[in-house]
Amino acid sequence: MEFGNITIEDKLGKEYTEHKVFAELTGYSDFYESLSFYIMSWMPQGTKSFTNLDTYSISSIKGTINSISEILRKGRINDAYALIRKYFDSTFINIYTNLYLQDNFSLDNFIVKQIDNWRIGTETIPEYRIISKYIKDSESLMPITNLLLKDDRYKKIRKRCNDNTHYNFFHNMLLNDNEIHNPNRIKYLDVISFDIESLFIQHFAYLFYINDHFLMSSDYSDSMDLGITPEEDSKYWVAQFIQKKYTKLIVVKRPDIAAEIKKNSKMQLE
Repeated sequence: MEFGNITIEDKLGKEYTEHKVFAELTGYSDFYESLSFYIMSWMPQGTKSFTNLDTYSISSIKGTINSISEILRKGRINDAYALIRKYFDSTFINIYTNLYLQDNFSLDNFIVKQIDNWRIGTETIPEYRIISKYIKDSESLMPITNLLLKDDRYKKIRKRCNDNTHYNFFHNMLLNDNEIHNPNRIKYLDVISFDIESLFIQHFAYLFYINDHFLMSSDYSDSMDLGITPEEDSKYWVAQFIQKKYTKLIVVKRPDIAAEIKKNSKMQLE
């Protein structure tokens, strides 16, 4: 984009346009794209959908991550935070639907109406406050929740998202103006990098704690499809792209959460 002979890249500066957050966002997007495709074959339970709901939910989340990157590249930090709040909400909805289906699906309750009605558009999903409480009160998720909430980072992230979405302060509005000089832009990108990383870790932790079978490598199912006897213990192998993110991000940044996920699963996380 150009303003006369001056491009948006010139206005924002090289330090901004080459900030690490853009490569990180690409990494998160690639992960979600791979995961969405990877879990497509898992049979859905509790709804009348022919395809795993998570395939669509996670693909949508990938789209939000891409939108955050595109908006940030234009210098619209305030708008980016509105999308970061959407990312926060969408990951919680994804966890809530998985948890609610797990809690309520049975042979006597083969179709979980709340989730299936939401799927077909006849009932809205509960508001964030209710979803959040349901997740945090879940006994099955308590070990992960306790680790995630041992500091107040997520409360602070939520506040930053809300402040920017609702223009609670004048400086929130100024963050959307890429015409004015803002010496703190890089600091804001540093904070955004931390915030999105924290939200990704939260989503990863909850999702794979609930559904550790999502970790599974395709080697086992591929062998079965081909009529070949699977290698011993191959059903416990972990998909390479998931193992990579677990090792390079979760283990490094939150070893406590990494250890809890590994302890809770039979999968051979390294």
